[in-house]
Amino acid sequence: MRPSRDHYSACVVGGGAAGFFAAIACARASGGAASVVVLEKGPHFLSKVRISGGGRCNVTHSCFETRALAAHYPRGERALLGAFSRFAAADTVEWFQSRGVKLKTESDGRMFPITDSSQTIIDCLMGEAREAGVELVSQCGAGKIARKAQSEGFEVTLSDGKTISCDRLLLATGGPRSASSSEPAVALGHTFEPPVPSLFTFHIETPWLRDLAGVSVEPVEASVPGTRLRERGPLLATHWGVSGPVILRLSAWGARELHGMEYRFPLRINWLPGLTREAIAEELRARRQSTPVIKTPIKPIPSRLWEQLVFAARIAPDTRWAALSRPALLKLADQLSATEFHVTGKSTNKAEFVTCGGVRLSEVNFKTMESKIVPGLHFAGELLDIDGITGGFNFQAAWTTGWIAGNAMAATKSG
Repeated sequence: MRPSRDHYSACVVGGGAAGFFAAIACARASGGAASVVVLEKGPHFLSKVRISGGGRCNVTHSCFETRALAAHYPRGERALLGAFSRFAAADTVEWFQSRGVKLKTESDGRMFPITDSSQTIIDCLMGEAREAGVELVSQCGAGKIARKAQSEGFEVTLSDGKTISCDRLLLATGGPRSASSSEPAVALGHTFEPPVPSLFTFHIETPWLRDLAGVSVEPVEASVPGTRLRERGPLLATHWGVSGPVILRLSAWGARELHGMEYRFPLRINWLPGLTREAIAEELRARRQSTPVIKTPIKPIPSRLWEQLVFAARIAPDTRWAALSRPALLKLADQLSATEFHVTGKSTNKAEFVTCGGVRLSEVNFKTMESKIVPGLHFAGELLDIDGITGGFNFQAAWTTGWIAGNAMAATKSG
């Protein structure tokens, strides 16, 4: 496909969540006066929306206080404080609900459409964009981008070699996993923070842990000895190691540090984070009944995990609590409070996961999402060096930065 015009008021490069939200905001804020086009190099718009949350789309998080919301971003917290004062999670909920999409809140704060289908969000965004008069052009990437003479807008060379021009340009090309996504920003004078994976799972070779694949424990405390990295939350044992919200959060806050370790580091798990080693030992001492140790786990530890922890403490299967020696009891307390694994790698950086890195935040005005280096150039979404922990926070950053950029772009002449 190819754009129908040669000139637009605003050109959005990237047909993802941030790009769509910006295009809609621009068209609506201009009262239909601005001509807006979205260019997507792939065959489908909103592809990441489609696969997110296991196909349910984790739209946002029920964190409605600005400072608390910003605290969920390992990179971008300070810059987003002001941005969230203008458009935050409550605004996202209202935006979708006013367009007929009701959201529900799950026990962990994540918010999904009540249909449990990402298609609901896609249909809403596509419909709203078309109703606002936004032109949507797929299979049309943006190659070279150049400023026009006297700084009067931009000239965009399309993937077929033809060109269009625009007064305002928004780059919303997603996470910087490839050089192609960063080239336009760098070519226009911006600094790019090196991309590294942010949300990923850990590979652990320990056989007994892998044998527990599918077992979930909530909550645990996971930490990396020798660092300040420490998180609490649900953990999931997998065929390759460990996953779950606690691991994803740990990987987000430690993205650059763990990358520097080449993803080889010790991981310590406290299976009973509400208790210290001493408190756990006292709990074990109180169990002086005649039942076998292996058959009486401390809640909420699942029985399969408890068995493996007992074995790891080298306690024989037929040992009863009444016969448990003090050294064995203390060894079991150690396992419960500080099981240590050796991480040997990370999971594949799948499409739905996040990459940290991107356009340096100090080069962007977060009141307008406009470049401080190139007037008329705006940024939104994961192309910026912003990333949140798992739970709907990355989409919220996309909605917020897209909304701010779109409204700012509307304040230009129509085309």
